[in-house]
Amino acid sequence: MYFYEIHESDDELFTDALLAHDSEYDEQELLEMVLEARRSVLDSFTEDSLVEAVAKQLARTHGFIHVDDSQLRAAVRVSAHDDETQITPVDELAGAASSSEDEGFRTLLVDVDPEDAAWRDN
Repeated sequence: MYFYEIHESDDELFTDALLAHDSEYDEQELLEMVLEARRSVLDSFTEDSLVEAVAKQLARTHGFIHVDDSQLRAAVRVSAHDDETQITPVDELAGAASSSEDEGFRTLLVDVDPEDAAWRDN
């Protein structure tokens, strides 16, 4: 299994999609497939982002697997403390993804200075 990432970046927002395929493609081959998928969905996609639309199109036309929360079978929240490391029920995540936009969640990339990490003891 080979993994590929596609992403778009806005000044403050970073959106990406992880794709898997049983075939290995070089960068140029992947770029050509992404450009083709982008052109086919650009004017008509209904997904939350262009990246999600392109990922779904690549899944439909080239057999990629768009690795997203729908494939998630288990989740564990990891903490620096044993008692805070615990299972996060997958149905909670699935419910959040399928609920209305106001109740759902989106992932954001946030840059944090390591010196500001609350759990560090040094």
